[in-house]
Amino acid sequence: MTEPRNALTPEALTMMDAIAQSGSFAAAARQLGKVPSALTYSVRQLEDALDVLLFDRRSRQATLTAAGQELLDEGRRLLEQIDAVANRVKRVATGWETQFTVAFDDAVSRTTILELCEAFYEPSPPTRLRIRSEVLSGTWEALVTGHADLAIGVGTDRELPSGLAMKDLGRLDFVFAVAPHHALASHADPIGDAELLRHRAVAVADSALRLAPMTVNLLPGQDVFTVGSMQAKIDALLRGLGCGFVPESMVRDHIGAGRLVAKAVERARMAAPLGYAWRLPSNPRGAGARAKAQPGSALRWWLDALERPATRRALLERHGSRIGGVVELGTGR
Repeated sequence: MTEPRNALTPEALTMMDAIAQSGSFAAAARQLGKVPSALTYSVRQLEDALDVLLFDRRSRQATLTAAGQELLDEGRRLLEQIDAVANRVKRVATGWETQFTVAFDDAVSRTTILELCEAFYEPSPPTRLRIRSEVLSGTWEALVTGHADLAIGVGTDRELPSGLAMKDLGRLDFVFAVAPHHALASHADPIGDAELLRHRAVAVADSALRLAPMTVNLLPGQDVFTVGSMQAKIDALLRGLGCGFVPESMVRDHIGAGRLVAKAVERARMAAPLGYAWRLPSNPRGAGARAKAQPGSALRWWLDALERPATRRALLERHGSRIGGVVELGTGR
């Protein structure tokens, strides 16, 4: 007896589809260029291999059983996937990566990242795109451990290992903020560390799992309320659950509306120089010493987009309400 997996060929699934659409074995045979007896024999072979009845023999029409309907539904899905795989293989041969992962820091504009994804998908490339939001060292860890091909929003003050490249993204300015009803809101500026130590800080947990987690601008012995994202930190500040430094561009609207108060502190105002880094392509197997590996088409697309000053500014500035569209990210140098 034929094994079920050997019986479920594209030809057998196409046969089932033709019978269901035409409504009879005879009509399906004509459509497939076969004689009816050959088609009937093929159906019986398929039924024997699966050990089920696919058609109700009591009806004069080609009526599917429940098992036959399930095979038809799943078979159509499999045929679509087979066609899709064939198309993807052809297109990947043109230089597109099968999958491309972008890790971005939580302080980078999520709106801009998604708009870049929209632009990337517009010509329907064969690459499966994945994005992942990380915090602090987590963005860098995703790249160096091979879980990301491109990391946006990594600190530029780190040593660059071999096999990676980096360029500047820009500077992210931070502001110390509290809710209007927080005790520090009415405190005289600038606020010293001794006074800050008396108040709870809100911090975002580093998402790194292997690298040593970073702590930024926390005082030794200070009470800390830890949250999972920068947006959660802002929400906590709005509720007066603590104080802390946040990207100025992310709270600009809140400060303008009076929902948060920016306070001067004695310690230097934070400014984080950020960059974007990517994995360099390795030489193909069997290539000579002079052969130079070329980046895939997906990586080239993202690097070209990040070369535009408008894109880099948007990644650091465009938080909150949507301003313009993705088309504007590609204009201006």
